[in-house]
Amino acid sequence: MVALEIVDSHTAGEPTRVVTAGGPDLGNGPLSERVRRWSSTLDHYRSAIVNEPRGSDVLVGALLCEPVDRTCAAGVIFFNNVGYLGMCGHGTIGVVETLRHLGRLQPGTIRLETPVGVVAATLHPDGRVSIENVPSYRHHADVVVDLPVWGRFVGDVAWAGNWFYLVHTGNALPLTLPNVDVLTDLAWQLRQRVNAGGFPEVDHVELFSEAQDPGGHSRNFVLCPGKAYDRSPCGTGTSAKLACLAARGDLAPGETWVQESILGTRFEASYVWHDHERLRIIPTITGRACVNAETRLLIDERDPFAWGIRR
Repeated sequence: MVALEIVDSHTAGEPTRVVTAGGPDLGNGPLSERVRRWSSTLDHYRSAIVNEPRGSDVLVGALLCEPVDRTCAAGVIFFNNVGYLGMCGHGTIGVVETLRHLGRLQPGTIRLETPVGVVAATLHPDGRVSIENVPSYRHHADVVVDLPVWGRFVGDVAWAGNWFYLVHTGNALPLTLPNVDVLTDLAWQLRQRVNAGGFPEVDHVELFSEAQDPGGHSRNFVLCPGKAYDRSPCGTGTSAKLACLAARGDLAPGETWVQESILGTRFEASYVWHDHERLRIIPTITGRACVNAETRLLIDERDPFAWGIRR
């Protein structure tokens, strides 16, 4: 019998499951190497933690581990129903709230090591969390995709800890919950065409349009690698959006951008230049997470789905 201690939370509606004890032994070395070790020899742990029957497609997992960089409070590896994530914005906010819930963190700023770099996270006295993401940038502007029935789309490819194709959908298809199935189909088609068109690294698609609530700047629908949509405004997706705005000169450093999710929840975001000449920014995303479970996952080898229902 294998037992894993976990804490569940959600950030603006998007769930995070933090493994605090009992996870796979990935040894030492850079987190990127540990991810490769996990994916090649111990991937059944990922499946057991986030896939059915214990999890669901929308669930993002986070494994706490020892950092290589000793200035960091912890290392964290994010994963989902189909694989591993370089960074996860909503998940980082969930990790910080989890550490606060466990009594391991007081208001202030800490550093967390991820497979793609170190991120700073600030727990505010009111419970909000701000994360300073890895350097982010627009990789390619005005990427054209033609889809049967849908027509032509023009968007940007950007990096912000994960790879995104970001495209404005206008008002013809509102970014609302009744349209989730249609939005999922559209975003999936866009990803396939973008991948085939020279950007195989893109695994997130971000559709955006005008905000629906007063005070917001934009509403988005983000389709994640495993074909689940992000219930939050997506931390790395919002970072990618800022990178594109900065590259176009449409948002000044320090100016606040309010990003809505398809649920209407919000992140506040801003940036500073990391490398102005190369149009690289450091985004800061602020949101709030809520812990909703603290429990133990049991893995019994007699269970035919002990290691999850795998694709």
